[in-house]
Amino acid sequence: MKAPEFPDNEAERQAALDQTGLLVTGAEERFDRLTRMARIAFRVPIALVSLIDRERQWFKSRQGLGAEETPRDLSFCGHAIHQPDLFIIENALEDERFRDNPLVQEEPRIRFYAGAPLHTSEGFRLGTLCIIDREPRTLDDEEKQLLRETADCVEREINLQAASGFYQELLKSEHRSRAVIAGTRVGTWEWNVQTGETVFN
Repeated sequence: MKAPEFPDNEAERQAALDQTGLLVTGAEERFDRLTRMARIAFRVPIALVSLIDRERQWFKSRQGLGAEETPRDLSFCGHAIHQPDLFIIENALEDERFRDNPLVQEEPRIRFYAGAPLHTSEGFRLGTLCIIDREPRTLDDEEKQLLRETADCVEREINLQAASGFYQELLKSEHRSRAVIAGTRVGTWEWNVQTGETVFN
C-alpha cells in the first residue's frame, strides 16, 4: 500500500480548508442532495463529499457508507487531491498502491474509485466528490464529464459558504469599528482638500 503524500502547498491548503468552516459543521441537505444524485446517476453503492484534513479524510456528505471519517494515510482521496482533474482507479486489486489497503481488503471493499477534486476559488484542492463501487468498472467520456460537473456544483456550495463566512466577519468588524467610534464620543474629522478646512462630525 502507498500512503498519499502531502501536497507541496499543504500548509496553505489546510488553512484554506479550515477557513471554509466546514470541518465544524454537520450534514447539510445542499451537499447530501448532490451525493444522492451522484449515487443514482452512476448506479454506485457509495458517493461521498470527502475533505482531506490533517490526519483524516472526513465525509461532509456520505451515501452508502456508515463511517464518518477514515485515516488520511488510507484514503484514495488523499491521492486524488494531487490531480488537476479526475482520479480513477478501475480495479483497486490490480493497482499496487491500493491492493493491500484495508479499505480494499475489508469493508467497504473498494474496487472502483473515481474522485473529482474540489477546489476553492483560489485553486486549493480541499477534497473530492467521489463515487465508489464494490465491482471493477470504467467511466465513459460522458460519465467523466458528468462527474466533473457534479463536483463543480459541490465546489460552488463550498465557495458560497466561504464567501458567506467572509461577509459575516466583515459585518462584525464593521459593527465593532462603529461601536469603538461611538464609544469614544469624540466623533470623526474630515478634511476638505479644496478649502483646507477640517470639519468635525
